[in-house]
Amino acid sequence: MEYETNNWIWDGMYNHPHVFGGLMLTAALLGLSTSYFGGITVPQLPYLWSDSGIFHKKKCDKKHIRVYMDGCFDLMHYGHANALRQAKALGDELVVGVVSDEEIIANKGPPVLSMEERLALVSGLKWVDEVIPNAPYEITEQFMGRLFSEHKIDYIIHGDDPCLLPDGTDAYALAKKAGRYKQIKRTEGVSSTDIVGRILSSLKDTNDGENQTETSLHKTPENQPKSASLSQFLPTSRRIVQFSNGKGPGPNARVVYIDGAFDLFHAGHVEILKNARQLGDFLLVGIHNDETACEHRAKYPIMHLHERSLSVLGCRYVDEVIIGAPWEVTMDMITTFNISLVVHGTVSEYNSSLTGESNPYSVPKSMGIFKLLESPKSITTTSVSQRIIANHDAYLKRNAKKKESEKKYYAQKTYVSGD
Repeated sequence: MEYETNNWIWDGMYNHPHVFGGLMLTAALLGLSTSYFGGITVPQLPYLWSDSGIFHKKKCDKKHIRVYMDGCFDLMHYGHANALRQAKALGDELVVGVVSDEEIIANKGPPVLSMEERLALVSGLKWVDEVIPNAPYEITEQFMGRLFSEHKIDYIIHGDDPCLLPDGTDAYALAKKAGRYKQIKRTEGVSSTDIVGRILSSLKDTNDGENQTETSLHKTPENQPKSASLSQFLPTSRRIVQFSNGKGPGPNARVVYIDGAFDLFHAGHVEILKNARQLGDFLLVGIHNDETACEHRAKYPIMHLHERSLSVLGCRYVDEVIIGAPWEVTMDMITTFNISLVVHGTVSEYNSSLTGESNPYSVPKSMGIFKLLESPKSITTTSVSQRIIANHDAYLKRNAKKKESEKKYYAQKTYVSGD
């Protein structure tokens, strides 16, 4: 707590002259009589006055900052999550606008995910406090006024990569002109355009490998499809720490475990993780490595292990992840992590007939700690990929346009501080 320092003594004398005079007289007498009281020291007057409550105390309250960031958030990935993490760090509350389907079509091309699916993904992120559906692609004067007046937004946030309208103008020009714009650093190595490219490339890999046996195509490193090596992601320990909660379960916490590939992190993943978290106090998520996922799904994941791990870590319902979790849930694993319940969704892309192995949940089943959860959504990684493949030509055209703008961005790129 801080006090006003400008003329507060004179204000006290003016408003409370009798009390002020009495305090001064008492202090003077005590000061002259310290030898009589055996060396008793006298507290400083400001201390006495602060406790007396005579003078007005003024708190220096920090202003509550609300920041706004928008996006399409189509094929949501760890780059989106990291952008919103950075945005949240610039304020106290983060409000996120999810651009409407119509605006995406007009400015970028057809979205892969529906508004409902994109809202579920954004709302499921641990850094998001509030969501505005059907936000405009451009920060117009009318919408900016609404942000400032209705939503009490202090700053509008965007990455250092340009966001241009079809006519070539800056979508955030008005926010910059108003002095209410702040910039964050773009997350390198991933974009929705990049992911669409990987999916289209995986289709080509499948067509090229039709005459090869499943074993030779998928289970040997030399025959790994090209789409699995397209990622430019540069994993760092710092990024994992930034996404992590940094807390373990309490001594008596009920730890719930769920595992999977969690490839192309989608609304179905968010909903099943939400339901799993409600069954305990701490949700531990096992993420299978690329080879394990391939062995049991007959194809490599679109996203690499570390990319998938960050996507899961960004989910607000997840407390901790095991990066490269074993396929089988063993007794040692249950003991090590003090797991109380193992769950699995009814919608799964794993095919047990591919390997002929025993059930990976046989141990928790024998212990009576296994539960099959009804998956809230039927969406899968494959069904998302099929949406893109079904509109192959439209997405090829969209990607070609986006790749040109990204190529220009990288050609003009300079170092931007931040993380």
